[in-house]
Amino acid sequence: MNQDVELYFVDGCGRCPRGGTPACSVRRWRKELRRLRQIALDSGLAESAKWGVPCYTYQQKNVAILGAFQNDCTLSFFKGALLDDPLGILEKPGENTQAARIVRITSLTQIKDREPSIKAFLKQAIELEKVGAKVDYDAKSNLVIPEELEQQFAALPRLRAAFTALTPGRQRGYILHFTAAKQSQTRRSRIEKCIPQILEGRGMHD
Repeated sequence: MNQDVELYFVDGCGRCPRGGTPACSVRRWRKELRRLRQIALDSGLAESAKWGVPCYTYQQKNVAILGAFQNDCTLSFFKGALLDDPLGILEKPGENTQAARIVRITSLTQIKDREPSIKAFLKQAIELEKVGAKVDYDAKSNLVIPEELEQQFAALPRLRAAFTALTPGRQRGYILHFTAAKQSQTRRSRIEKCIPQILEGRGMHD
């Protein structure tokens, strides 16, 4: 996984085999990502590589992060659900997402059109961190642990301890990944593959 921001814009995040090749999504959206990066830096945020991608922080608190995909690139706000969005630009990155919201980009022209809104989002996000605002997670955050995971906990007690020690977000990510599988055998297989990461205290995408 890439731990250097400048290298990200050359070879991508390093989390998949396409990194450093013409098929890398970062290469496809390099100009757009660099422009989003500049807007984030101009807002006064600090920059570092987290999870292989550029992340922007205020006093070491995560505010926004870049993303590159086959069909678009994004600027994602960790507490986007708290942002005012009168034009309806922000989107949920997933059906079960509660806090994060993204600005989806497909061209430099689109960035230019949305730049005032993006700057306003960044300003709001910084103010939220200044006052210590928190996302009020609803009942969906109380996810049910699947039976297959409970069986693994019973067989390997230190797995339960390691899972409990994870942040709520990392726990949620794993459970959503496991329960998305309809077949019990598939859920069991997914859990077994993730056990080493859980024992190491890492989330799915760390």
